[in-house]
Amino acid sequence: MQAWKTYQEKHKDRFLEELLGLLRIPSISADSNHQPDMLRCAEAVKKSLLDAGVSHAEIFPTQGHPVVYAEKKTDPSKPTILVYGHYDVQPADPLELWHSAPFEPTIKNGMIFARGACDDKGQFFMHVKALEMMNETGSLACNIKFIIEGEEEIGSPNLALFVASHKDLLKADVILISDTSMISLDTPSIDIGVRGLSYIEVEVTGPNRDLHSGVYGGAVANPITILARMIASCHDENNHIRIPGFYDDVLESSNDERKKMAAAPFDIKEYMKDLGVHALWGENGYSANERTGIRPTIELNGIWGGYQGEGAKTVLPSKATAKISARLVPNQSSTKITSLLLDYFRKIAPESVTVHAIEHHGGEPYMTPMNSLAYRAAEKAIEASFGKKPVPLRGGGSIPICALFEKELGIKIVFMGFGLDSDNLHSPNEKFNIENFYKGIETIPYFHQYFAEGFKG
Repeated sequence: MQAWKTYQEKHKDRFLEELLGLLRIPSISADSNHQPDMLRCAEAVKKSLLDAGVSHAEIFPTQGHPVVYAEKKTDPSKPTILVYGHYDVQPADPLELWHSAPFEPTIKNGMIFARGACDDKGQFFMHVKALEMMNETGSLACNIKFIIEGEEEIGSPNLALFVASHKDLLKADVILISDTSMISLDTPSIDIGVRGLSYIEVEVTGPNRDLHSGVYGGAVANPITILARMIASCHDENNHIRIPGFYDDVLESSNDERKKMAAAPFDIKEYMKDLGVHALWGENGYSANERTGIRPTIELNGIWGGYQGEGAKTVLPSKATAKISARLVPNQSSTKITSLLLDYFRKIAPESVTVHAIEHHGGEPYMTPMNSLAYRAAEKAIEASFGKKPVPLRGGGSIPICALFEKELGIKIVFMGFGLDSDNLHSPNEKFNIENFYKGIETIPYFHQYFAEGFKG
């Protein structure tokens, strides 16, 4: 048995307790009321890295939430791995749908239920504990650096400036990210790409005040009705996106890639059962896995307007608002798509209302080359730990900083995620299987070992 595995077995209960402590901090980057919690969480991350054995750790202020940087340099002749993660989490709303308090981690049926359990505290913390194991057992095969940011869930607005102004500090041979998922412990997989993102907000205004729906209804446009029609117009009867130019730059997947995706285990009945739906929905001509991996989408993330209190109020509202996101695939530009979306909603608005459309944030799609040393090392590491070769898949989510890292630092990224698609990321009752947490800690040192061996070769 590898020395680090023996160490892990001895200390695994402590590893878990330390993660639970980190999960208790409500580090919600989108909510300014949690600014003190963001600072507290950054300090906790720095401490965890120092405790794990880094030689240097520092908190860098930004215009928003701080970045935590740390490093452990052992030998300049060895390769350097830069680990990226984020300590900020999504808001926990709606709270009434949680089975337990989102920031009081609860263990049930071998799973940790808490906001941030999988996205991304549990996953970046695997690397912290893996460093500790390798450090304590003399197994460090590579130099290692960490960049753990606090703004990923709001689009990393200040990370570009930080990376551009700290290129020497972040210099490395590969970037390793665990902010993705795998099929299951029985069928491990590696994401070979993530989709890009465009996020906008649309506000529709009708009359200059809320009106009595009996007195004015039928004569004055209802902003909620208009907004609903505008949103519905984005898709045709085949659920194909109708916005002119939306598909112009889409890089179509080859038949070979689609065949490989189709070969991955997927139980559609179990998928629907888990979600509590009786049928799936999406672009005609594509499977569920393809719709969430190789195809671009537009989704309505939130919509509100009018009276939402208890009981009835017969009102024709003055305003209605929606938050809308698009997931993008290779060759699509978030800047171009954002412009298309904003222009579309502004142009289709009838004269009876005014539209205010704004951009929130975005990011580019990213693909990992499967012939790279880093990918082969990740593949070999998972095979060594799980006993079987991982399936290559495209992830449906977005990590906006990927294209930024490659552009500014000139190095490739490899994804090693150990969460599951069913872990309720961004939803109530987010969870992370304890077994997946431990398996990730066990696998990461193998990556260091195989990357170092390949680097020498």
